[in-house]
Amino acid sequence: MPTPASKRNYVILSVAVAGLAASVLGVSGWVSALAQEQPAAAQPDSPPPSAPVAAAAPDPAVELEKKRDQTRSELDALSKTINLSSGKVAELQKSIEDLDKSTSSVRQALIDSAARRKSLEKQILESEKKLADLGVKEDAVRHSLHERRGLLAEVLAALQRMGRNPPPALLVTPDDALASVRSAILLGAVVPGIRKETDKLAADLGNLASLQAASAAEKTGLTTTMTNSLEEERRMDLLLAENEKLSRSNTAELNAERQRSEELAGKATSLESLVASMESEISSVRQATAAARQAEENRRLLTDEQRAQAKALADSGVPDKNRIAPAYPFGELKAKLELPVAGDILRQFGDADGTGHEAMGMTLATNPETVVTAPADGLIVYAGAFRSYGQMIILDAGDGYHLVLSGMETMNARQGKFVFAGEPLAVMGAKRVASATALALETNRPTLYIEFRKDGKPVDSRPWWTAKDTGKARNDS
Repeated sequence: MPTPASKRNYVILSVAVAGLAASVLGVSGWVSALAQEQPAAAQPDSPPPSAPVAAAAPDPAVELEKKRDQTRSELDALSKTINLSSGKVAELQKSIEDLDKSTSSVRQALIDSAARRKSLEKQILESEKKLADLGVKEDAVRHSLHERRGLLAEVLAALQRMGRNPPPALLVTPDDALASVRSAILLGAVVPGIRKETDKLAADLGNLASLQAASAAEKTGLTTTMTNSLEEERRMDLLLAENEKLSRSNTAELNAERQRSEELAGKATSLESLVASMESEISSVRQATAAARQAEENRRLLTDEQRAQAKALADSGVPDKNRIAPAYPFGELKAKLELPVAGDILRQFGDADGTGHEAMGMTLATNPETVVTAPADGLIVYAGAFRSYGQMIILDAGDGYHLVLSGMETMNARQGKFVFAGEPLAVMGAKRVASATALALETNRPTLYIEFRKDGKPVDSRPWWTAKDTGKARNDS
């Protein structure tokens, strides 16, 4: 005759089994859906290997890099599907037509557009990294579920057996009390373990669902950002065309200078000789260099009070838009310059360059068609291809400093022109340009090489960049 206590325990266990069955059946639905996404080789009924093989733990950095490459390919395919509506294009064209057509206003609009475009490119890079990280975490959860599919099968099989051969109902068949008590004892031993494993599986599946939701939300936001970036790119193209109209010189003269520059670049054996030949033999560069150096000399002759007033005006953010010399002495700009592109630093000054030597500059990896801006005010003394550097721009930033940028595909700058900090100079290509400055780089992404030179000698550029771009700056003295 069963006791009241055994009846109570049996009823409690019966309720527990019912609740457990409901939760596990819910989990089994998720797992069944998950199983359909996986390759057949991963099915739980596949035969086990004849001998256990110890699998090496995957390197998280390698997994993340693979996922970033995959994410980058997906985003590249997504970018090709995004187009601006005809209404948006017309709106952009009207905004350019309504712009004051003075040189200073167009150049300021270009600087503002480049700043917005770089900000959007940074957001795209950050979203790309977030998606890659979420993808790695999602793969880890899926891998964990794969490894425990055998365990899940056992849990489901146990519940199925319970459903097919339920223990006798004590209240209905009191004559089978012994079987009821035995079932209660068995269930008391089995149910807690099954419940624990079921909770783990449910938690993993919940985590997987939240990761998928986060990825979907990030992709939605990224699509909006990419559309805004495309819009800003079109606006910049229109502004560049307008700026070219305002600053257009005699076409024959420009072509002659460009041809002469190519001849001088072919003869030059170093950057120093190239700069010297440009400043002595190209009329536009020679005249602009002389004017800029005269303006620098005039600044040195100012009184302390006048110099303080000029610095205060420059610090206010509204320096003279018609200036032909840098607003600040270059030596005073440490920790104030922004990188010319949004990207990831691959190599710093002094790192091994892959040829047994130390790198004389820094190299950044960017996304395709990223805009390249002037890091500081400067005179363009050269814009074109030069030896192993590829397409290159050399800026005379004053105080004996020259800034070298190479690796671009399309250049919007011409030599002899004075540019302001933040003004767009060029656009990166779709893939890395082969050059000596990009040797031994394990990436197919476009790469920009940046070199600072003081009186003809390379110096570490890190002290000049803002902390948010490169971390704490290191003094090069």
